[in-house]
Amino acid sequence: MKELLRGYGKPLVTAFFIAVGAWCLVLILLPQIAMLERALTAPKRQLDSSIALTLRNDAETCIAVLKSFREPETPPAASGGLAVPSPSTTAPGNGGIAIPSPSTTAPSGGIAIPSTSTTAPSGGIAVPSASGIAVPSATGGGGTSRPYILQCDRATTRQALVRPQGAPRVFLHELYEVPLLAVSDSDPIPQQEETAREISAMADGLYRRLLEIEATQSSLTLSNFRDLTRPVLIPLTEEQAAVENRQLFNQFFNVVGLRYVEDGETYARLGLIILARTLIFAVFATALALVVCYPIAYKVALASTPERAVWLFLGLVIPYAIVELMRVYAWTSIVDNQGLINGVLLQIGAIGEPIQFTRSAITVFVIIVYTYVLFMVFPIFNVMSTLDRNQIEAAKDLGASTFRVHWRVIIPHAKPGIAVGCIATFMLSAGAFSVPRIISRGLQSEWFAQTIYNKFFESENSNVGAAYSFAYTIVCFVLVALFMYAMRTRLKDFARVQ
Repeated sequence: MKELLRGYGKPLVTAFFIAVGAWCLVLILLPQIAMLERALTAPKRQLDSSIALTLRNDAETCIAVLKSFREPETPPAASGGLAVPSPSTTAPGNGGIAIPSPSTTAPSGGIAIPSTSTTAPSGGIAVPSASGIAVPSATGGGGTSRPYILQCDRATTRQALVRPQGAPRVFLHELYEVPLLAVSDSDPIPQQEETAREISAMADGLYRRLLEIEATQSSLTLSNFRDLTRPVLIPLTEEQAAVENRQLFNQFFNVVGLRYVEDGETYARLGLIILARTLIFAVFATALALVVCYPIAYKVALASTPERAVWLFLGLVIPYAIVELMRVYAWTSIVDNQGLINGVLLQIGAIGEPIQFTRSAITVFVIIVYTYVLFMVFPIFNVMSTLDRNQIEAAKDLGASTFRVHWRVIIPHAKPGIAVGCIATFMLSAGAFSVPRIISRGLQSEWFAQTIYNKFFESENSNVGAAYSFAYTIVCFVLVALFMYAMRTRLKDFARVQ
C-alpha cells in the first residue's frame, strides 16, 4: 500500500479503490444478492392465494364459455344458399356437408367427420379444449349437455395445495372451510353457470383474505433448493431399465445415490444428475484444452523465433474476430449428418452411412476447446515467456530427457498460467450454453446451463432457476478453491500471468 501511495499519490489510489469497490458491488455482490433473494422466495403460483386466484379465473372463464350455449340471434342460412356451419347455425340438408359429433348422424349425401370428445348438434363444429382454451359447440338455449371444457372441469374447490414433499395432502375446501363445489357437466347449463358464479365469488373473497394473511408472513423458504435434490420417478419397462442400468454414467449415479430403485420403481435426482454430469463434462473439456494448448503455448513461447511466434499467434487470433455464435453455427455445417466430414467420408467410401457426431459428447468437448482455446493458451504463454531459456539448455546439458525438462523445469515455472487457464476454461465450459444447445440440438443430455435457462424462460419458474443458479455458482467456486489448493497456487501467484 505504501508503494502505491508513493508511486501514484493518495488521490489516484483512493479513486482506484473506489472504482474497484463499485465494480465489485454492482457487478458481483448486488446480482448475487438479488439472485439469492429470489432463490429464497417461494414461487407465487405455489402460494395458497395464487391457487385461489387460479380457481377464480377458471370459474370466470367457464362462465364466459357457457354463455355461448344461449339461443342464437342470427338466423340460419336460407335454403339453397351456401351455409357455413358454425356454433350458431344448422347444416343444410341433402347434398350439404355436415361435420357432426359422435351423437349425430351425417345427412344423406353428406360427409360425416366425427369429433373425438365433444357432443355437438348436426352441422355444428365441436373443437375440444386441449390446453386451456375451450371452443365449445352450441346446443341451443337451455340445453342440458355440453362438450368438455377444461376450465369448467377445473372449477372446483377441491384444489390440492402445494406442500413440502412427504407432507400429507391438503385441499383448499378442507383447510379454509369453504363448501365443496364443482361444475358438473351433467347439470343443466343454467345451473352450471350459477355454480361457476358461486365458485368465482367464493374464490375471489378467499383470494383477498389470503393476500392479507400472506402479507404478514415471511416468504423465505428453502423449497427451491430442495427441488434440486428432489427424486423424480422415471417410468421404465424392465427392458428399458436393463439398458439404462448398463450405462456407465447410470452405474456411477447408482453408486453415489443419485439414482436408485425402490419397490421396483426407478427414481433419479435429475437436478443433481444434470449438475454432476455437467461438471464432469467441464472437467473433461478443460483437460482436453490443456492437452491441446500446452504444446501450442510452449511452441510459441520457447521453441520459435519472435517473428515466427507472431505468425503463430495471428493464426490463433484471427478466427476469433468472428462472433462466437457464428463460429458455433459454422461447426454445424462440419459435423451434421450431411456436413463436411460425413460428405468427404461418404464420397471416398470410408463409411456406409453418416456418423452421428451430434449425438456424441466428444463433439461438444472439441468445439468447446476450439471456442475457449485462447483462454487457455494466453495465460500459459505469458508465464512461459518469462522463463530463462538457459535453464532449459542447462537441464539438457545435465542429461535430462524432454519429458523431465518439462516436468521439472517448464511446468513448475508455468504453474500459475496453467492454473489460470484451467480455471477460466472450466468456468466457461461449466457455464456453456450455446455450444451444447446448438451442436446437440436435443440429441444429447442437456447441460446445467440449459436447465437453468429452461427454469427461467421455458417453465417460467424463475425462483427455482435462481436457486439452481446460485447453488451452481457456489459449487463451481468450491471446486476452483480445491483446484487452487491442489495446485499449491495463491491469488498473488496469478499476478505473474500478466
